[in-house]
Amino acid sequence: MEEYSLMKENIVLIGAGSAMFTRGLIADLIRTGWEIDLGLVDIDAEALAVAEGLAQKMIAAKNASITLRASIDRAEILRGATVVICTIGVGKRPAWEQDVFIPRKYGIYMPVGDTVGPGGSSRAMRMIPAMVEIAEDVLELAPQALFFNYGNPMSPVCRGIRKATGANVVGLCHGVNKTAHLVASELGVPAADLRYTAAGINHLTWFTEMRANGIDLMQKLRQIAANKVRAARNSPLAAGTRQEDPFGQFEQNLFSWQLLDRFGAFPAPLDRHVTEFFPQFYREGHYFGRTLGVDAFSFEGTIAAGDQIYAQMSADAQSPEPLPDDTFNQFSGEHEQVVDIIAAIRSDSGAVFSANLPNAGQIPNLPLSAVVESPAIATANGLRPIILPPLPACLAGTLSTRFLWVETLVDAALEGSRDKFIQALVLDGAVSSMDQAAQLADELLGAQTEYLPWY
Repeated sequence: MEEYSLMKENIVLIGAGSAMFTRGLIADLIRTGWEIDLGLVDIDAEALAVAEGLAQKMIAAKNASITLRASIDRAEILRGATVVICTIGVGKRPAWEQDVFIPRKYGIYMPVGDTVGPGGSSRAMRMIPAMVEIAEDVLELAPQALFFNYGNPMSPVCRGIRKATGANVVGLCHGVNKTAHLVASELGVPAADLRYTAAGINHLTWFTEMRANGIDLMQKLRQIAANKVRAARNSPLAAGTRQEDPFGQFEQNLFSWQLLDRFGAFPAPLDRHVTEFFPQFYREGHYFGRTLGVDAFSFEGTIAAGDQIYAQMSADAQSPEPLPDDTFNQFSGEHEQVVDIIAAIRSDSGAVFSANLPNAGQIPNLPLSAVVESPAIATANGLRPIILPPLPACLAGTLSTRFLWVETLVDAALEGSRDKFIQALVLDGAVSSMDQAAQLADELLGAQTEYLPWY
């Protein structure tokens, strides 16, 4: 944790009903010892009550210098905020389920469905207008605040906000940091010693350089990848048959290792997300003898786990008993670096983080103004991107068309355009025909009319 001479922070969390994020963030804030006004906002009063109850118990248990406020009306909370963190998910899990289950009827299987593919496209249509409204309120009520977004799909949401409002939003995701820890383990080096460059689009960010103690480790990592790919070819799963998985390959992110073997760079944040950027390889969801989103990275399992976590946090918030001992433990999750980033900016530390910012030349051979994920340095004026060499053509080729898909999708959401939504589905590449794109578009939009009043 960076140290700095603290002014009092006024931090607002919009989407606080995401109780796990709220729990992690509050635990991190308590550890800082900062004096904080913390505002919790969620339009779901029941979920907000759970988050508020849990927060109150956590603050009281540690006697932290945190003053808590909560409201379903963000205007009551936003004025004067110094930091605004957004974690909203419009429609929450029920809408997300439709993003994934409707495409399955068309033979399109997604393990996550919140970034690309028809699922990510559908999610963007309801997320972008909502986030634009929040950004307008931030500009009016807290124009000097550090403004962070965690909502997916990251690149379309951040691009939509900037295109519509000009708000200086920064997109954050723990995928690069999490993948760096996995790679460090594979290389046999402490994660703290690993130095790397990772650049791309959120959920397809390419590690192009890795070093530890001044030693280049990319060749060693490529040899690890070659060994994994060779072992896979000699395994029963090479035939794509459904059977037991003695090598644990579907959990070992074999596709990401294949990409490293062929492209010379390693993609974050591993197969669960990365496969969705390459739908041509996964028709009908076929994935090493399993089905994406079903028995490989089960989507239903993700939803069930989220429901279980929420139920436990609700019980903890309402119980008269003390909180479980592990409530304050540090754990991997989306919240994990934002407090460090705030401290690094306040102290002008020069620390480097992965961030989603408009391309102002930091990746020279990707479209300007596209929201790219790449290293950024913490300064007193915020996170500033670090200028990198051009990406190899093969890597830029996996990304360039994605940013044009983003732009088409952003225009579809801002204009309320069915035609541009269909165009975005075609550009995405998961559909098999123009007719299927139109039919799928209408079914997805029709299922989300509650959040798409124009349709």
